[in-house]
Amino acid sequence: MRGKLLRFLGVCFLMLIVGSSAFAQNKVVSGKVTDATTGSPLPGVSISATGTTVGTTSDVEGNYKLNVPETAKSLTFSFIGYQSKKVDLAGATTINATLSQSNSTLEEVVVVSVGYGTLDKKEVSSAITHVSGKDLLPVSANNPLMSLQGKVAGLTITNTASGDPNSSPNVQLRGASSRSAGLGPLYVINGVPGGNIDNINQNDIESIDVLKGGAAAAIYGTRGGNGVIIITTKKGSSQSRLFYDGYASFDYVTNRLENLSPEEFVEKRVKGNQGQDYGARTNWLDEVTNSPAFSQKHTVQLSGGSSRTSYFASADYRNADGIDLRAHKKEYGARINISHATEDNTFVATLSVAPRYMNVSNSDQGNFNNALTLNPTYPIFDSTGRYNYINTGFFSNNPVENGKMIKSDADIKEMDINGSLKFNILKNLSTMVTISQISRSARNMNFRPSTLSTIIHNGNTTQTNFASQEQQENDQKNVEWTGNYSLDFNKHHLKALGGYGYTLYNYKQFYAQNYDFPFDVFLWNNLGSGLYNGGAAGQGQSAVGSTQNGSTLIAFFGRVNYDFDNRYILTASLRHEGSSKFGANNKWGNFPAVSGAWRISEEGFFKDALPWVDELKIRADYGITGNQDFGNYISLILYGGAGYFPFNGTQYQVYGPSQNVNRDLKWEKAMNFNAGIDFSILQDRLSGSVDYYIRRNVDLLGSYNVPLPPNSQTQTFANVGTMKNYGIEATLNGAVIKQKDFSYNATLAIAYNRNKFISFSNNLYQGGTFQDVAGLPAPGSPGTIQRLEEGRTIGEFYMLKSAGVNDQGALLVYKKDGSVIPANQASEDDKQYVGNGLPKLTASMNHGVRYKRFDLNVFLRGAFGYKIFNTPAFYLGTAASQTDANVLKSAYDPSSKYSKLTSPTTQYRTADYFLESGSFVKIDNVSMGYTQPLKTKYLKSVRFYAAGRNLKTFTGYTGGDPDLVQINGLTPGVNTSLNYYPSTLQVILGLQATF
Repeated sequence: MRGKLLRFLGVCFLMLIVGSSAFAQNKVVSGKVTDATTGSPLPGVSISATGTTVGTTSDVEGNYKLNVPETAKSLTFSFIGYQSKKVDLAGATTINATLSQSNSTLEEVVVVSVGYGTLDKKEVSSAITHVSGKDLLPVSANNPLMSLQGKVAGLTITNTASGDPNSSPNVQLRGASSRSAGLGPLYVINGVPGGNIDNINQNDIESIDVLKGGAAAAIYGTRGGNGVIIITTKKGSSQSRLFYDGYASFDYVTNRLENLSPEEFVEKRVKGNQGQDYGARTNWLDEVTNSPAFSQKHTVQLSGGSSRTSYFASADYRNADGIDLRAHKKEYGARINISHATEDNTFVATLSVAPRYMNVSNSDQGNFNNALTLNPTYPIFDSTGRYNYINTGFFSNNPVENGKMIKSDADIKEMDINGSLKFNILKNLSTMVTISQISRSARNMNFRPSTLSTIIHNGNTTQTNFASQEQQENDQKNVEWTGNYSLDFNKHHLKALGGYGYTLYNYKQFYAQNYDFPFDVFLWNNLGSGLYNGGAAGQGQSAVGSTQNGSTLIAFFGRVNYDFDNRYILTASLRHEGSSKFGANNKWGNFPAVSGAWRISEEGFFKDALPWVDELKIRADYGITGNQDFGNYISLILYGGAGYFPFNGTQYQVYGPSQNVNRDLKWEKAMNFNAGIDFSILQDRLSGSVDYYIRRNVDLLGSYNVPLPPNSQTQTFANVGTMKNYGIEATLNGAVIKQKDFSYNATLAIAYNRNKFISFSNNLYQGGTFQDVAGLPAPGSPGTIQRLEEGRTIGEFYMLKSAGVNDQGALLVYKKDGSVIPANQASEDDKQYVGNGLPKLTASMNHGVRYKRFDLNVFLRGAFGYKIFNTPAFYLGTAASQTDANVLKSAYDPSSKYSKLTSPTTQYRTADYFLESGSFVKIDNVSMGYTQPLKTKYLKSVRFYAAGRNLKTFTGYTGGDPDLVQINGLTPGVNTSLNYYPSTLQVILGLQATF
C-alpha cells in the first residue's frame, strides 16, 4: 500500500514539474489590429499562434493579448473580408498588425459545389453558376428561391401569386424536359439530395450553385435530368459572431385588372339590358382585398468556436398576411450546424438539425375573380344583416362571405437532420459516412359553417356544415458512404471520388370528413359528432380514406478530376443507379459523364501576347441524366374496387386489375452537351461566361392506347417520346468603377432557349403526331388553344386566325382556304398555328453602387419574344360577356380592340384576336442600405436598409402583369384557369446588427 502511494505522489510531482516547465515556456504577446487603409481598429479579428490551437480575438478597440508557446514561430491574423496575414514573432512581445481588404480577383479562391464535394472555380470544367449568399435579392417571400429570380441565366423562377404568403415558385432550368414526369430540378441542401426547399431561411444561405451542364448533374443519375440546385448554409468559425436581421414588409396591389365601377355598370350594362340594378354600390375587389398586407420576419444567428470545434445556430420567426381576406402564415424555424475535429484531425464529425413549424391559412385564389365578375349593385349584406345570397353571374356566391367564413388551414412540421463522420486515413485519403432524414408532416383542415347564405337560402337539412381533416407524411432516409483520394505529383493533380448511396422514400395519407355537426364552433376538431357519416343516407366508405406508398433508390458512383499544370482539366464520372419505381426489366441504369477544359490564359505564349487577359478557359462537357419523378407503382399491376358481388344475400366488394403492368418502364433519359467559355480581363474589371447547350430527352413517359386483351386496361404508361432543347446563355460582370470610397458594378445575364418535339411514338407504342393542350374552362365551350406536335415547339398557339370584326360586332376568322367567315361558323379544321407562348429571350441586369457607407442595388428583369393569351379579356373584356356579370373597362373603352366585339354570336370563340405580346421589362428590385460601424462594447455595426420589389413593369400586355402568366411547363403563355390573384408591389424596411 505504501509503495503504491509513493508511486502516485511521484507521478503527481513529475506532472507538476512538467506543467510548471510548460507554463514557464509560454510568453505573453499583445498588440493592436487596424485597417491598412483607414487606420481604424478592427474588432473580432482572429489571432492564432501558427501551428497550435492557441488563439484569441481582438476587442472593440482592436487590442489583443495572447499566451504564446515558445515553440510558436509566428502569429496568423484573419478576419472576414480581409486578407489573412502571418507575422513572425522573432522574440517580440508586442506585434501590431494591419490588414488589407480582400479584392475580388481571380486569385481569390471561389469554392464551387459540384455534387459530393467542392472545387476551386478554376478547376470546374462543366456549366455551373455560383451565386454567393450576399448577392441574393432582398425579398419577403415564402421560398428562398425567389431571392434567386433572374440571377442565373437559363433558370426561370415564376410565382403567379407572389402576394400569397403560402405560394411556392415554379422552377425550371433550360426549358421543359418532360410530358408526364416532373419538370423541377433536384435540390441538394448541405450535401443531402432531396431537401425541403421551404425549410431554409434566406439569411442562412452561404451560397447557391446551379448545376446546368449534364456532366455536373450526371453524378445524381435519375434525379439530375432537370438540373441540380445545391444550397450550402452558413457554418461556424473561430470568430465569434452574433447577428440580427429584422424587417417589416408591405404588399400593395399593383397592375390590377380594372372592372366597371358601380356607376359605370349601371350606365353601360344595366341601361344596355346586360344587367340588373339591385340598388347597392359595392366595390367587390376592394372588399376582398387586404392591401397593404403586412409581414414581419426576425432572424438571430450565433456562430463561433475554436480551431477544432465550430458552431452556427440560427432562429427565425415570420408572420405574414396575404392580400386576400384569408391568407396568412406564421412560422418558426431554427438551424444548428456543429463541426468537431479531433486534435490530430483524424476524425471530423458534423451534425445539422433544422426544424420548422408553420401554421397556415390558405388563400382562396378564385375569390378575386369572383369579385371581379360580380354585379357591383349587389349589397354584401341583406336587410337582416346577414351575408347576402347571390346566385347570378359567373360563380354565384358572395366572395366576402367566402373569404371570412370558409376556413382552409394547415399545420406543417418539417425536420431535416443529417450527421457525418469523416475519417482522414492519410493526408490525401479519407472516407466519410453521412446519415440523414428529411421529413414533412402536414395536417390539412377545412370547414364550411352552417350559416352560409347558400345553405340558409336552400333550406338544407342535411349536408349543412362540413369539416375534414387530412394527414400527410413524407419521409426520406439517406445513407451515403464516400471516399476521396488526391495526389499531386509535379505538375499532375488528381482527385478521385467513390461512393454508395441508399435512399428510402415513404408517404402516408389519411383523410376523414363529415357533415351536420351540432355546433359550428367544433370546426374540424370533432368529426365524430357529425350525423351524415355512414348509413343509408350517408356517404359510407367515401367519408374516410387512407394510403401508403414508397420507393427505394440505390446507387454506386465515382468521379475522377485530373489537371496538368493547372492548364488542362479533365473530369469523368459514372453513376450506376437502381430504383424500385422501374419495371422488372429495367431496374438499373448507367449515367456517364465527361468534361474537359483548357485554361489558355496559363499558356506562356498567351501570357506574353495578351497580358491584360487574366483568365480564358474553354470547356466542353457531355453527360447522361435521368428523370424518375413519377408515381411509385406505375410499373406494377394494381388492383382496385370493381363493384360488388352478391352471394347468399350479402354484397361483397370485388377487386380487379386497375392498371397494366409494364416490365420495361424506366427513367426518362437526357443526353446533354454543353460548350462554354469563361473569361476575365483587365484585373477582373470585366468577366463572364458564354454557354451553348443542346439537350435531347428520350424515353419520355406517356399513356398509350393498348389492345384489350391481352391487357386488362385500355392504356399503359410507357417510355416513348423524344424532344430536345437548345440555347445560348451569357453572363457578364463588370467592375466599372473601383475606388476607395466609390464603386460601381454591373452584371448582365441573358438566356435564349428553343425546343422541339421530335416524336410521340415508337415501334411498340403508337400515338398521334400531336396532342391538343391548354383547355379553357366554361362558360361556353372554348376547347384547347395550344398543340404539341412533332417537329414543332412547346407553347404553339393553335386556334382560329382572326380577320377582324364586322359591322355587327362579330369576330371574323380565316378558313383554311383563306376565305373569311364569322368565328361561330368555323370548324376545328380551320384552326392554325398563330404564335408561341414561350419567351425566346430572358434577361436581367443588376447595378450595384457603393459610396462610403451607402450601398444601392437596382435589379432589372425581362422576357421577350412571346405571346400571351389574354384570358381576362376573352371572358370579361367584351360587351358580349355573360349577362348580369361585371366586365373589364376595356369592354366599353373605344381605344380597346375588345370593345368592338359586341355580338354574342361569336362569344367564347378562341382566336389570335386575344393574343398579345407578352414582352416586358420590370424594375424588379431596388434596395438601399447604410452601414454604421460602432466602437461600443456590445455592438460592432448596424445597417439600415430599404427595398422595393416589382416597382414598375413596362409592357404592351393589357391583361395585368404579364409576369403572372406562367411561362414554365408545357402550356406557357396562357392561364387556363379563371382564378386571378393580383400582382403586388412590395416595400421592405429592415435593420441588421452585428454584436
